[in-house]
Amino acid sequence: MQKSESTLNNSLVFAVNGKKFDVSTIHPSTTLLEFLRSHTPFKGAKLSCGEGGCGACVVLLSKYNPVLDQVDDFTVSSCLTLLCSINGCSVTTTEGLGNTKDGFHPIHERFSGFHASQCGFCTPGMCMSLFSALVNAEKTPRPTPPPGFSKLEVSEAERAIAGNLCRCTGYRPIADVCKSFAADIDMEDLGFNSFWRKGDSTELKINSLPFYNHSNEICTFPEFLKNEARSALLLDSRRYSWYSPVSIEELQRLLGSVEDGNGSRVKVVVGNTGMSYYKELESFDKYIDLRCIPELSMIRRDDTGMIIGATVTISKAIQALREGNIVWKKISDHMEKVASGFVRNSASLGGNLVMAQRNHFPSDIATVLLAVGSLVNLMNGLKSEEITMEEFLRRPELDSKSILVSVKIPDWDRIMSISSGTKMKLLFETYRAAPRPLGNALPYLNAALMAKVSRCASSNGMVVSDCRFAFGAYGTKHAIRATKVEEFLTGKVLSVDVLYEAVKLLRSIVVPDDDTSYPAYRSSLAAGFLFEFFSHLVEGNAESPNGYVNGYSTLMSPARHLDHGKVSTLLTSGKQEVELNKQYHPVGEPIAKSGAVIQASGEAVYVDDIPSPTNCLHGAFIFSTKPLARVKGIKLKPKSVADGVNAVISFKDIPGENLGIKTGFGPEPLFADDFTRCTGQYIALVVADTQKHADMAADLAVVDYDMENLEPPILSVQDAVRKSSFFEVPSFLQPKQVGDFSKGMAEADHKILSAEIKLGSQYYFYMETQTALAVPDEDNCIVVYSSIQAPEHAQSTISRCLGIPEHNVRVITRRVGGGFGGKAMKAIPVATACALAAYNLRRPVRMYMNRKTDMKTTGGRHPMEVTYSVGFKEDGKITALHLDILINAGIGIDISPIIPLCIVGAIKKYDWGAFSFDIKVCRTNHSSKSAMRGPGEVQGTFISEAVIEHVASVLSMDVDSVRSKNLHTFNSLDLFYKGAAGELKEYTLPSIWDKLAASSSFKERTDMIKQFNICNKWQKRGISRVPIVHEVELRSNPGKVSILGDGSVAVEVGGIELGQGLWTKVKQMTAFSLSAIQCDGMGDFLEKIRIIQADTLSLIQGGLTAASTTSECSCEAVRICCNILVERLTPIKEKLQEQMGSVEWGILILEATTQAVNLSASSYYVPDSSSMQYLNYGAAVSEVEVNLLTGQTTILQSDIIYDCGQSLNPAVDLGQIEGAFVQGIGFFMLEEYLSNSDGLVIPEGTWTYKIPTVDTIPRQFNVEIMNTGYHKNRILSSKASGEPPLLLAVSVHCATRAAIREARKQLLRWKGVNESDSTFQLEVPATMPVVKKLCGLENVEIYLQSLLS
Repeated sequence: MQKSESTLNNSLVFAVNGKKFDVSTIHPSTTLLEFLRSHTPFKGAKLSCGEGGCGACVVLLSKYNPVLDQVDDFTVSSCLTLLCSINGCSVTTTEGLGNTKDGFHPIHERFSGFHASQCGFCTPGMCMSLFSALVNAEKTPRPTPPPGFSKLEVSEAERAIAGNLCRCTGYRPIADVCKSFAADIDMEDLGFNSFWRKGDSTELKINSLPFYNHSNEICTFPEFLKNEARSALLLDSRRYSWYSPVSIEELQRLLGSVEDGNGSRVKVVVGNTGMSYYKELESFDKYIDLRCIPELSMIRRDDTGMIIGATVTISKAIQALREGNIVWKKISDHMEKVASGFVRNSASLGGNLVMAQRNHFPSDIATVLLAVGSLVNLMNGLKSEEITMEEFLRRPELDSKSILVSVKIPDWDRIMSISSGTKMKLLFETYRAAPRPLGNALPYLNAALMAKVSRCASSNGMVVSDCRFAFGAYGTKHAIRATKVEEFLTGKVLSVDVLYEAVKLLRSIVVPDDDTSYPAYRSSLAAGFLFEFFSHLVEGNAESPNGYVNGYSTLMSPARHLDHGKVSTLLTSGKQEVELNKQYHPVGEPIAKSGAVIQASGEAVYVDDIPSPTNCLHGAFIFSTKPLARVKGIKLKPKSVADGVNAVISFKDIPGENLGIKTGFGPEPLFADDFTRCTGQYIALVVADTQKHADMAADLAVVDYDMENLEPPILSVQDAVRKSSFFEVPSFLQPKQVGDFSKGMAEADHKILSAEIKLGSQYYFYMETQTALAVPDEDNCIVVYSSIQAPEHAQSTISRCLGIPEHNVRVITRRVGGGFGGKAMKAIPVATACALAAYNLRRPVRMYMNRKTDMKTTGGRHPMEVTYSVGFKEDGKITALHLDILINAGIGIDISPIIPLCIVGAIKKYDWGAFSFDIKVCRTNHSSKSAMRGPGEVQGTFISEAVIEHVASVLSMDVDSVRSKNLHTFNSLDLFYKGAAGELKEYTLPSIWDKLAASSSFKERTDMIKQFNICNKWQKRGISRVPIVHEVELRSNPGKVSILGDGSVAVEVGGIELGQGLWTKVKQMTAFSLSAIQCDGMGDFLEKIRIIQADTLSLIQGGLTAASTTSECSCEAVRICCNILVERLTPIKEKLQEQMGSVEWGILILEATTQAVNLSASSYYVPDSSSMQYLNYGAAVSEVEVNLLTGQTTILQSDIIYDCGQSLNPAVDLGQIEGAFVQGIGFFMLEEYLSNSDGLVIPEGTWTYKIPTVDTIPRQFNVEIMNTGYHKNRILSSKASGEPPLLLAVSVHCATRAAIREARKQLLRWKGVNESDSTFQLEVPATMPVVKKLCGLENVEIYLQSLLS
């Protein structure tokens, strides 16, 4: 039917935070996030990945159903949600929950009080995920919760943030915030916070929490919008190019007209989530929204099964299936691991299946529905047909006129009751192996296995009468049925030899296509899942009558304990032991991070939140995809120019020097000149009217390369050695050797010669990508807002690039949404490119780099290849170590000359006897590598542990005793760390080592693990204790403290707030230092202090915020300023005291102003050269469990003790310790930052790069901050906490190695081999395929063969 004019809505109407928006015209490709950030004051929702994989942009979407008179509330990724699809809906962002003016929501306050926000960029999305869980829990029929709590349960609370990424906190405090709302929480399980102190009663704790009134939650759908929703008006398609057909006939007409049309690009949408995987390089002209067609959106159940319409969201399908039989429930459990909740809430079931059929998307849903015999209803023109899922997947790709109408899932309860009576039993299980247990990660392989079995009349075995086995996502076009295996098993009595033959047959079927990563691993997963499915019927359990419930097998196979991530709660209660220091109040107090609550409420302003000035343009880099080539030219697609491209700026447009980065070691160009010298090098900047247009134009630009007559590029460190391509390391940065290596080797009883290690890179994955805004100012000046760790470096680089004096360049940085070293040097070219474009075009230019460009161009951690030779005694004491290290620095020098010193500093944590090395910093045609949290030290720690593990394996000794044997005495420490070791009493590592053994029950757990490994075939556990010694250096830092007329205080420091709590510590130091004046009315003095943004023309010589010590150096600079001010104010205070007795702070400042006292003091802290270096100590014990069928490693527990000296703020330091440790888990266990044969980075975003999530951190996470006061040369006896704890994550890798060692011993026993095979290298990262390979890719077959023999 044709829609009449009266049913058309002439404008798009929706609400945001209760405010009505009436949009008369907008391009249909506009996303909700774009609109929120550019057309509303609500900037809380952030752009981070742009593909629904991180949760930074999550908002609550509310839809009103006038028929049922109810509101449906659910989270969505606003970066994927098209604005036109929310007509008549209400959007709630974190600002809508509460704010500075109206008061904060308890979620905001608890995020602050539980210290759960560091850089804060992810926090608004976290808040909305939690808020949605609270709102929806209230709709359940559960009992009314106690006052202050919600109906949420702990297991749901943890999972509320399962799809949200955080790079700073380590997740534990965020999980605590979520759990604090749960009605079934044990208050003892909640971690360290600012609401209560240790020992407080449960009642006091409950009363201390910001009160949550579940019955007085904010209204998510305003009344005025209900009238709009009742009209059910559709958008005027002529105005918006947005079509919403209300019947299949109308849809067919639309599709037909497109087919006959003028070549316009048309997109059929439901939730638009497919865009996250299949990126849109160009805009579409028309959009057809399928959600208004009743046949496509219904869920119907009858005697034969459940029919689910194609536009039903995955979340709604899960809900419907959960109310059905056990098969349906298991399908719903599996579907919960598809994407994350905020994607499932808008992604459609049909969309997922069409992507699987048409684009060969590695779908979980297709595999599971294939196994249960689902049917698909298709329409093409007037022809309607119902076909099997198998046929649907096998057919040629659907054409544009074909419509997937619905899917029918059979009712296996009914099928079993009709076909087989009570003797036949149905087995059904689904499987997936993926980097994250809770989903939000594509699987290496998924499977769904179904079989009918019955007891054999002539034997005690089980007969398979019928089966359906589906496997998918393993590197094939679509999910397949393993029909040959099904036919082989049908009619057979299950036995070890039958299962062995079936597994062998399956391996020949599940063969990934060429170019699939880890093909052997994926095939081994299929074998493992088939074995797991049947093993309990083969391994002696078949006679148990209790193995069946309601006709379904519930017998557990040995590998079912982990159950592929199906756990009741993710985390058990961790302990945070903190000793408070009152000596320098409020320094030492665990006060909440400055600005945390406004980060949660979305009011904290990051660079991209600054409103665009008038006539603002947007930039995007065109980067090289070749390692070495002439650049002959750049061509933009003609459509790009039509779509708002203003200019393309290259090295030819630079008025000054072609300078992108300037360090003390040398320059790097902003743009490639006539030659590009590495992949990822910036070639030009496209400037356009919007960021989307700039990104699209840059993406579609064609660079004309010429490689004729050029030398081959240097793409490996071996190439660099052959061609002597090295960066020089200045003599003052060259690490010193210790002792005589030849002599040490001569003393050794055993030697390992020329063993090799390779270490890959790691990407920063700050939540806020590189960003800058440049605004031309009067008199040839320019103001640049940059998210950078080194504003001063950007200022001097911009000055030289533009050919203007530095006083014409002002760089301002308020806060950074995560840095980790990636916003030190790598942010400079971004700021410089924006400044250059703004300077040349005389218009403001900004850039928010998309995640793909960021990943491909920013370099990351230094990869390296290591060869070591080591000599050692029979008792495990090492006498000599020599290392040959080749560091891949890439094409530019950046900070690479410091890396050798950092590596050696970390390796020296053990007493090697004699220690020599040859380290070369190789110049290659890869992108320049840069500092990343713990640069060189992380790799050095791994190298030292790899050597220790190797020595222990050669001697067949317990590795912990080898570690203990080689810990430093104070004398050896002093020899290895000349000038940094301090005094004997400062060497706290021996006491930490022993204390940790006791507090973590290390010895007892080691014995328990031995017993566990004897009793369990398919899980093995490992435990490891490792120490760290981490050298840091204090650096010069400026400070400025100004007391204003009303007594409030403004503070400036050289350090940048990156989330590490620098502002908080500086605030505390200011309050402590000014309190020396001892005035009345200084009780809440912290409230009077504000730290203001860095401004390179206001405070000079700010240097670089890095290397863990900037907070303490900034604090010392401020203390010097405050001491000056106290000295100036003291005479006035003494006079006033004589007159008045007591003196109020405000009166004192008023009098000082009257007397023209200078109330502003500046300082430049320069550390004493005799004590500027010092050592940090810590140790960790980690326990893991490895699943031998999948290679999945679960971290069961990590215990850390770390010496913070006298912590300036234990809450901030605790957050740094946990966050660094989890980032280290990413490096050692998860994150693969791979590149292709040309050196171009392969991962482009969250689909292919996996940082830790809440389901991959330690289940139990215990941290103790050792608050020692021995460090009198330190700033108020404090020590650094930002980087050293990251090194402790190697304990997880070492524990995994221990578990693998047990698996390999077992494998040898199964093979009937007696000798040990304990020497092996475990790669970094130890991903699932790596672990499984070492445990045995054919361990299932070997085990079955051992049973047969």
